Amino acid sequence: MLEVQQIAKVYGSIPAVRELSFTLRPGEICGYLGPNGSGKTTTLKMLTGLLKPTRGHILFQGVDIRRQLIEYRSVLGYVPEEPHVYSYLTGPEYLQLVGRLRGISESVLAEKTERFLRSLSLWTDRYAPISAYSKGMRQKILIAAALLHAPKVILLDEPFSGLDVTSSLILKNLLKSLAAQGKIVLYSSHVLEVVERVCSRVIILHRGRVVADDSVERLRDLMKLPSLEEIFAQLVVGEDTEQVAWQLAGAMQL
Repeated sequence: MLEVQQIAKVYGSIPAVRELSFTLRPGEICGYLGPNGSGKTTTLKMLTGLLKPTRGHILFQGVDIRRQLIEYRSVLGYVPEEPHVYSYLTGPEYLQLVGRLRGISESVLAEKTERFLRSLSLWTDRYAPISAYSKGMRQKILIAAALLHAPKVILLDEPFSGLDVTSSLILKNLLKSLAAQGKIVLYSSHVLEVVERVCSRVIILHRGRVVADDSVERLRDLMKLPSLEEIFAQLVVGEDTEQVAWQLAGAMQL
């Protein structure tokens, strides 16, 4: 279990995240939603240990992750929003580098690397440098690297970015399989339709605070709204989006 207890992150006098509290449980896919600037990526970086909270605590299995950061990171898989990789390496070389840093034996690593690359349709490009990859191909390498060591906690920041339809369908089913295996999965995204189909629970963030934390079905019932998109709009969107769209269309005609 991963527990977030009253965490806050302040840059100077500017609060990025304000007293967040929630619990992530094994076997659950939790969608983490919010408009740009709401604090989603900041939260994920604190959950990975890359950022230290200004206040509050993050506990994994009852222990503050700052007290066992190496051990915690050994069971953590993280897909960042931006695909920063060593672009001069090939796909297999990058996965082998990550696997060795994770302490995976060479024989197991070789088999895992091949199976990941074949399953993600990257095997035919195994001799090409990552610099020659498309954005979607780089995203697949990041996903493979995050899952290579069979982590218990999986944090995903816009994981579908750049993926084609087939790869997106594979990833959706993969997330469900990981949850069925008892993994903790937090999935941050702007694509509400995917979150609605994949996630068993959603947390909605607005201006650094949690404004909703429940299953999509219960939120629909409580708010008497038919879709996650409409729930999201009512909770966090502060303007008439249809009117803004008409204004933009009108501006084009000037």
